[in-house]
Amino acid sequence: MSLPDEPRILFFADAGPEVGGGHVMRCLTLARALTERGAACAFVESRAAASILRRFGWASQTLLAMTDADDLAGQVAYAAEIAERFEADVVVIDHYGAGAAEEDLLRAPGHRRIVAIDDLADRRHACDLLIDPGYGRRREHYEGRIGATCAVRLGPSHALVRPEFAAARQRAMSRRAMHGPARRALVSLGLTDVGGVTERVVRALTPLLGETRLDIVLGEGAPSLPALTALAETDRRLHLWVDNAEMASLMADADIAIGAGGSSVWERAVVGLPTATVILAENQRAMIEHMADAGFTRTLDAGAADFEAALSAAWTRLAGDPPLRWRLAERASELCDGRGAERVAEAVLEL
Repeated sequence: MSLPDEPRILFFADAGPEVGGGHVMRCLTLARALTERGAACAFVESRAAASILRRFGWASQTLLAMTDADDLAGQVAYAAEIAERFEADVVVIDHYGAGAAEEDLLRAPGHRRIVAIDDLADRRHACDLLIDPGYGRRREHYEGRIGATCAVRLGPSHALVRPEFAAARQRAMSRRAMHGPARRALVSLGLTDVGGVTERVVRALTPLLGETRLDIVLGEGAPSLPALTALAETDRRLHLWVDNAEMASLMADADIAIGAGGSSVWERAVVGLPTATVILAENQRAMIEHMADAGFTRTLDAGAADFEAALSAAWTRLAGDPPLRWRLAERASELCDGRGAERVAEAVLEL
């Protein structure tokens, strides 16, 4: 493969019905920041990742088709082959199943640098640069899991948030400072809508909305989509957004959100969106509860027996208390300024 003389960076990100599209989306954000700085970027495709990349505008000529391997070992072996063909200088890995062994395979024959994006701190890495945007994350959380020479970029200031969120930040915070009524709300629980949770949330909220408009974000294959499409046809307050790429505008215009506990946490923080954050996976629990204790968000557990009742109570409190919403907005906006992709791109290029 003949390529121009520029840094070449290959991304290997997990995606699918269970893990969602957050890994691919944050890698896509980083790839765009690197491309703006003169790097050549490409993605190793899985079938799930390819659909997300195409929906969100990644140029098709930079996609490298993947085999149908469903197991991690097969995917990593193929990614190593692609890294050689692409002549990658750096491989960025965002995959909860990948650790030191997989990173060593992708480093071969030895000259290639490895960047790992992680937010669990639960496995060993053999990377040169570790990115973890988790709230409260410190290097000691990776004690014994990374080498002494591994560079780290930790905390929400390194969250990989698309630049349009930072661009919407001032407008959003000016609106929130007016302490107006809750006229508009957002439900965004991941494009893959794990377990049909979006329908559960919308049905619980519908009797409580009054005149509040509810924007509902889903992916094309979301289990809740058919039922919510039918519901929206009979309820003018419900507005569906399928595979929507304009999330910054929706979040800036919302007064309340019911949001997922993944990487979209940082998007909502940038625009100071008061949120009840739903824990959808056990690996999200510790950080979301820690953030709730610190006053950045309210928290809900989708797996709890009283989830719908707790959701109704959280909604009633947020909708009826403008000063509370403003306190949450101020606290959340302190977490993340939306420039993490710039910082991480510079750190990658330093390699």
